[in-house]
Amino acid sequence: MNQEKSLERSAIEMIVRRIVESATDSTFGGPQDAKSSVQSAESPQRSSVASAKDLHSSDSGKVSELRVSISARHVHLTDEHVEILFGKGHTLTPQKDLFQKGFYAAQETVMVVGPRKRMLPNVRVLGPTRAFSQVELAMTDAISLGIEVPVRHSGKIQGTPGCVLVGPAGVVELKQGVIRAARHVHMSLEDAKAYGVENGDSMKLKIKSPDCTTTFEDVLVRADVASLLEVHLDTDEGNACVLDRATEVKLFKDHSGCCCSKKKVVKPVVAGPWP
Repeated sequence: MNQEKSLERSAIEMIVRRIVESATDSTFGGPQDAKSSVQSAESPQRSSVASAKDLHSSDSGKVSELRVSISARHVHLTDEHVEILFGKGHTLTPQKDLFQKGFYAAQETVMVVGPRKRMLPNVRVLGPTRAFSQVELAMTDAISLGIEVPVRHSGKIQGTPGCVLVGPAGVVELKQGVIRAARHVHMSLEDAKAYGVENGDSMKLKIKSPDCTTTFEDVLVRADVASLLEVHLDTDEGNACVLDRATEVKLFKDHSGCCCSKKKVVKPVVAGPWP
């Protein structure tokens, strides 16, 4: 399927005029944003992060808690793009801290426009800012926008499609940067040692839920000193395994056949910052 490389400038200007004329504070993450961040009718999804928890033990006897979270569609922006979209001198306003320390869901949201002039309103911006802008979508989001989105690890955006971002103060046309984020697990170096893996390795994740037990392969290990133990799935993956009804989760080394997690039946926790 062929897709247009980008929107014509006249189409972008028409969209901006229409949005600006009808914009309210809540349209782009104003004070009422927590209540007004509705999903587009063509791409419904939960507005929270559903998490299942389990435990694993290291040889040293220390125990880390494993969190499995659904990461809904969101946007990462550069400082330059923040000012273009929200006004000169504007900086992101933290709304809620994420599980990983130092990261947060910002109050600001943008509209994401695809090559067929289809759009997703109120897409959350996550902070802090980055060296390049990136849009992370589930496959259903990408289909509704008309974008043939590749599965990529965060930051690997070379050769990916672009889109148009619309904010209350301006428009940014990304030439690339739209991806479906590959599933991955954040962990500390100590956790990596306990699992017998290193940064860049692949693991497997088994999620047991009523009549829908699912095993995900190719879970990339992202290990560093500061990370907390957390798996990120996208909305499609979380829905497919019915994560919000999970009774057990297991994270284990790929191809090893050995599960490093102790079985533990838990009630999933719902705690999410952004739609």
